[in-house]
Amino acid sequence: MPMRPCWVEIRAQAVEDNFRLLAAMAAPHAELLAIVKADAYGHGLSLCAPAVVRAGARWLGVTSVEEGIAARAVSPHARILVIGGLFPGQGPDLLRHSLTPVAWEPWQLDEIEAAARAAGASSIPVHLEIDTGMSRQGIAPGELASLLTRFQSSSRLKLDGLMTHLFAADEANGRITAEQLTQMGSVLAAVAAAGLRAEWLNVGNSAALLAGQAQTIASLAAQHGMKALIRPGLALYGLSPAYDPAFDPLPQTLAEARLGLRPVLSWKSRVVTVRSVPAGTVVGYNGTFVATEPMRLALVAAGYADGLDRRLGNRFSLLVRGIRAPLAGRISMDQAVIDVTEIPGLAPGDEVVLLGAQGRESISAFDHAEAAGTIPWEIFTRIASRVPRVAI
Repeated sequence: MPMRPCWVEIRAQAVEDNFRLLAAMAAPHAELLAIVKADAYGHGLSLCAPAVVRAGARWLGVTSVEEGIAARAVSPHARILVIGGLFPGQGPDLLRHSLTPVAWEPWQLDEIEAAARAAGASSIPVHLEIDTGMSRQGIAPGELASLLTRFQSSSRLKLDGLMTHLFAADEANGRITAEQLTQMGSVLAAVAAAGLRAEWLNVGNSAALLAGQAQTIASLAAQHGMKALIRPGLALYGLSPAYDPAFDPLPQTLAEARLGLRPVLSWKSRVVTVRSVPAGTVVGYNGTFVATEPMRLALVAAGYADGLDRRLGNRFSLLVRGIRAPLAGRISMDQAVIDVTEIPGLAPGDEVVLLGAQGRESISAFDHAEAAGTIPWEIFTRIASRVPRVAI
């Protein structure tokens, strides 16, 4: 059946190329864990997870056990890390689908151990998260000793990795990142003193990798006989994080990324109808736009229920026939109106680009984010599930 014309195009080859570029930046210092949580940042898990695996990814990162199960269905051989931890009652499904949990609370370890006993499993890999300053999830370094006792030789739990999140890797002075890595060094020493050793030091995101931190993280890991694991997310999908302008000169890795990363997602719709209106015509809810002269308006099959931020009304443009067409009036739930007075020959069925390139013009997630007062991550993940993702 023909569908309503609002869709997202995904270039799976670009995902593969981006992963290979990032892996080359990390090599030989670190391995990559490809972040595919939140439906691959809104790009479509079923398209993007197999793409990064084809490109060489051995690890995938998801938020929840539910996302892990979905990732396992399309990536049967990858290691899948459940970054957001598990919730009560999820231990059996965690084991059933061979997912690796992140944990930081005793009750999470209780849940995993109970599931392991019930399944007769002898060794379940776990990544312990350390809170090195973000105050989000993770155990404080000073409280770690009690959790380490849970990983002694008689335990069904295996300490596979130690993890933290470098939450300010895009800041030029690097002070917070250096402090976090110093804290992790103390944690690794405490782990060694407890007679334990993890295989993976699971630290760093796109910002850390592109800022050239791979070797620093790997050196810290090597001091304790570990391997470094870095978790790129946004960069996989073709965008470099916005760094502190004080980065001068830019790290070589960041400059290379900005040249080499390829956009993955384009969001498109079509013109539904075109009408001519006289001066004084009111457009949209509450009449926030009034035509000051005779105009031609085009109706577009995309609205805020599709993820087009309502705040963009009267302050953003979409692309049609390679020309920017301003949004006229407030965005409705399922539709938007654009001013096409200066675009000759426009007709119903013409393609409209909400995010992506058309001709010589382009609209990026950063453009959306700046106009809406948010960040590119939210722009991608806000695109509704009712908008089909199509591989091209």
